[in-house]
Amino acid sequence: MIHKTSGLLLLPLTLIFLDFILISSLAKPTPITSLSVLTYGAKPDGSKDSTKAFLAAWQVACASPNPTTIIVPKGRFLVGNLVFQGTKCTNAPISFRIAGSIIAPEDYKIIASSLQWIMFDGVTNVSIYGGVLDAQGSSLWKCKNSGGKKCPTGAKTLLFTDSNNIRINGLTSINSQKFHIVIDQSNNVKINGVKVSADGNSPNTDGIHIGNSHSVNITNSRIGTGDDCISIGPGSTYVSIQGIQCGPGHGISIGSLGRSEDEQGVENVIVSNVDFMSTDNGVRIKTWGKDSKSFVRNIVFQHINMKMVKNPIIINQHYCLDKPCPKKESGVEVSNVRYEDIQGTSNTEVAVMLDCSKDKPCTDIVMGNVNLVLQMVYGSAQASCNNANGLANDVVVPFTPCLKRDLLLT
Repeated sequence: MIHKTSGLLLLPLTLIFLDFILISSLAKPTPITSLSVLTYGAKPDGSKDSTKAFLAAWQVACASPNPTTIIVPKGRFLVGNLVFQGTKCTNAPISFRIAGSIIAPEDYKIIASSLQWIMFDGVTNVSIYGGVLDAQGSSLWKCKNSGGKKCPTGAKTLLFTDSNNIRINGLTSINSQKFHIVIDQSNNVKINGVKVSADGNSPNTDGIHIGNSHSVNITNSRIGTGDDCISIGPGSTYVSIQGIQCGPGHGISIGSLGRSEDEQGVENVIVSNVDFMSTDNGVRIKTWGKDSKSFVRNIVFQHINMKMVKNPIIINQHYCLDKPCPKKESGVEVSNVRYEDIQGTSNTEVAVMLDCSKDKPCTDIVMGNVNLVLQMVYGSAQASCNNANGLANDVVVPFTPCLKRDLLLT
């Protein structure tokens, strides 16, 4: 009786399950709308202004309740300042599939006046795949390098601000007037396989800059510029940087921090599997010599190769660009910074420089399996320590006097 009753009970459940499968198989997937910028008047000839066409395509995608792909086909598309506003969008996913190049006007003044060339403001679920952004910034670099007093600051090439769930994959950015890619006040950002290029003498052309943002992932990218390959500014947390080729440039920097007293700090950053080639710095932390409530903590630099790098490992807490400098000690607290498996050659005698604040010494600095040698045939690499303390685990070359030998390893 129990067996028969169980079977009777299972029969309606089986029918319900079969109905569910039938209904599911008949359900249509959410349609994806495709829009070409050509439809809205864009011309791939590199001479006609296509700014309005790009904005028109965005407006349609923004209003769509369904995922939308904006297609930029092969060719060269001339655009001025682009601002893609997301505050009135449905937040359905929008993807840019770029096969061609988007180029800025040759006259640098046209886009320099607005401080950014292409901006996404308040967007959610936006992705960019492929393509080239050419800001044609070389004429502005010449103006700055010649000491011209009327040179504008320049425009950032690509800015995401106040945005969420952003993907940038396979994009190439060249010849930016200023920073190439900027992530500002944004969350959950993944950047993969990008290429960033500008001349080694191009001023302030950071490859990727992160500020006031959380959960930012940068992977498998090649960056060579006249400034930092990647810079991490105030208020940034949970940043992961992996698989980067950096050079030329100023390396990967946390900071500068502490320029203003109430500036936010940086924490929970991992930099891993990076190759530095002929850069001015390797892994760097820089803070201003000023009063500050800021901090740098919970940082890991690991699995890094240095080739002819001027300052492979550096903490500089007396950074200053002002004239005259305030000549104060930095109030930024630097703590719990780990350097693991860092190998290669230094172009300068001092391969490790820990120049920390007298008022707020660096604490919990840990090094292990560090081996940096002098590139030159004669001499050996040295380390310089001021106001820093921590541990040396395993082999640390050059000898770093402020780090105590871990007694468990002796």
